Amino acid sequence: MTGAVTGAALLLFVGTAGTAVVKALAHWHGSDAVIDHGLVAALLLNAALILFGWFRYRALSEELSTLSDAGRHAHALAQRDPLTGFLNRRSLSEDGAALFTSTRRRGKAMAMLTIDIDHFKSVNDLHGYAVGDLLLAHVAETIAAIAPSTSLLARLGADEFACTFVFDSAHENVADRIAERMVAGLALPFRANGVDIHSSVSIGIARSDRDCASVDALLRNADIALHAAKTAGRSRHAWFDTSMERSLQLRGELEAGLRSAIPAQEVVPYFEQQVDLTTGLITGFEVLARWEHPTRGMIAPDVFIPIAEETGLIGDLSLSIMRQAFAAARDWDAGLTLSVNVSPLQLRDAWLAQKIIKTLVETGFPASRLEIEITESALFDNLPLAQSIVGSLKNQGIRLALDDFGTGYSSLAHLRALPFDRIKIDKSFVSSILDNPESMAIVNTIVRLGDSLNLPTTAEGDRGRRDRGTVARHGLCEGPGIFVRAPARCGAGPAVAGGETLAGPAPRPERATASRHRTTVGGLAASAGLSCQPHLIQTNTTPAKAGAQLERSK
Repeated sequence: MTGAVTGAALLLFVGTAGTAVVKALAHWHGSDAVIDHGLVAALLLNAALILFGWFRYRALSEELSTLSDAGRHAHALAQRDPLTGFLNRRSLSEDGAALFTSTRRRGKAMAMLTIDIDHFKSVNDLHGYAVGDLLLAHVAETIAAIAPSTSLLARLGADEFACTFVFDSAHENVADRIAERMVAGLALPFRANGVDIHSSVSIGIARSDRDCASVDALLRNADIALHAAKTAGRSRHAWFDTSMERSLQLRGELEAGLRSAIPAQEVVPYFEQQVDLTTGLITGFEVLARWEHPTRGMIAPDVFIPIAEETGLIGDLSLSIMRQAFAAARDWDAGLTLSVNVSPLQLRDAWLAQKIIKTLVETGFPASRLEIEITESALFDNLPLAQSIVGSLKNQGIRLALDDFGTGYSSLAHLRALPFDRIKIDKSFVSSILDNPESMAIVNTIVRLGDSLNLPTTAEGDRGRRDRGTVARHGLCEGPGIFVRAPARCGAGPAVAGGETLAGPAPRPERATASRHRTTVGGLAASAGLSCQPHLIQTNTTPAKAGAQLERSK
């Protein structure tokens, strides 16, 4: 519209300007020519319209230029990371696909390196996001300086980068050398805003010529290798291997299965005896978690407990085990205790004590028969919070044991800061007490320490009569009964799993639930308060069923 008005004004201006200007000049020179004021007004109006059109044209041109710049900027943002200038994930997928196709056509191989900054969140938390951005820019500059000039470089996430390039498949060490240089270069201190930042990176590497159908699959394989590098200890690189994928798939299946197994109570409590070594009587049981998977069979805790901790399921898992164990042991003899181990991650939950107390109330299990075991390493994250949780538990009459003593910091400050009722010596010392003088010295020292603090001491993992006698001579009042029988699941009745005394020869643990054996129950009757005379049970049942038979004989 503006262009049409301006064009019309120009035509009128040309048509009227000649006549109006000639008459005006003649009139000013004394001629009788009369100025046509209407024509002059039209001329001035046309001039105004022309000026308006010109200024409007300039404004529109500037506006179009700004919009064009904004479009180019938006396009750049859609393709590249603004902080580092690297490609983003989408652009890497598009450009990488073209490179992947051309690489295959040329008979070459394509290497994909995924690079992750170790503990980057700690840098942000400690020094702020500005320093974190400076570190990201530094990492990007280092990667760009080391990577081949023809590489595609991308920032995939907050602290994850990618570098892909073409190499000769016969020279795999090219990628190794590049990864090693990146790991070494990024391990050097970086100074930002007057602060020395010590960082490291982990790198996963995958190659396109080994069971890889697309650039997206190549990137996924490199991510799997990156996870393996982090699991192996960080600050290193790892090549993708198909076993990594199988392991990751298995972990994913276990994680999914665990989410449904906890509410379905497929993870069940097993009970391991705690025996007074001076009398041979069972004083209680340690509760252990076992996953009875419907298709995979028995899954050991060292497999599923780390998964539960990483996925945040450990709290629900622990409370489920406690609820089942409390319900099973509620009607046992009042002198038998239950020991339950809590994860270090649970001690970060300010409501842990209330959750345990609620479970006790709901199941009707006496708090005085419960002992909570805490590993020493769990106390270093937040000692004040741990003191608060322990205080709430102790107020209800729950006892506290320091587990795995001797393997952590063995800090006397922790024994003073928290009201422990028992010290448990780690089984790594007990199992080698006869063969290693240093283990013997450590056990002696811990026993004397417990005596001086009036704390009972428990030995973990003693496996034979010879070990048991040695441990007893060193003053340890209790030990777990795994030299008598493997941990067993409780049956339907108030069965005390494997509840015999230590009077006779100890059967081998691996045969405890499969072979026919004799069980001396006099000590069990004494410890469990059962009014029966000592006798022999010839049985082919599990320890839990043996306990049920004892109950029926009562």
